Amino acid sequence: MTHELRARLSRRRWPWSNTTSRGSDIATAAMLLIVEVLVFGWTMFGYGMDGWAAQGNREEIDEADLASIAFMQHFLIAVAVLFVLAALSRSPWTAVLQLLTVGAVAMTLVLGQHEYELSHPDPAPTPSAGYSPCYSGSGRCN
Repeated sequence: MTHELRARLSRRRWPWSNTTSRGSDIATAAMLLIVEVLVFGWTMFGYGMDGWAAQGNREEIDEADLASIAFMQHFLIAVAVLFVLAALSRSPWTAVLQLLTVGAVAMTLVLGQHEYELSHPDPAPTPSAGYSPCYSGSGRCN
């Protein structure tokens, strides 16, 4: 009986048991890249148009910026999951292309967050009760 079970298990083929053929690997890598570029580009274009349509309304522009940052975070997770699946299925071209896509999306996300932080600086601290500014010639400078 154990011999029969071993024979069944040895016939079972897992996706990671063999390397994927080069043709299907490159086709999958190209298809995934095209779909990801289209989805990312169209969605970011939509958020950009939302910011443009705000016509100077700072709250709506910030809303569109934050929504685009949130989308990039979710998109980064999705691309990372696709990288792991490509690595598990032993598709080297797809895995490398997905890893490069993860890097590009991560850089775009960091740059988007940095731009948002630069456009929203922390407010200046309020002076304390005993503070007196030092003006030239006032005689109150220490």
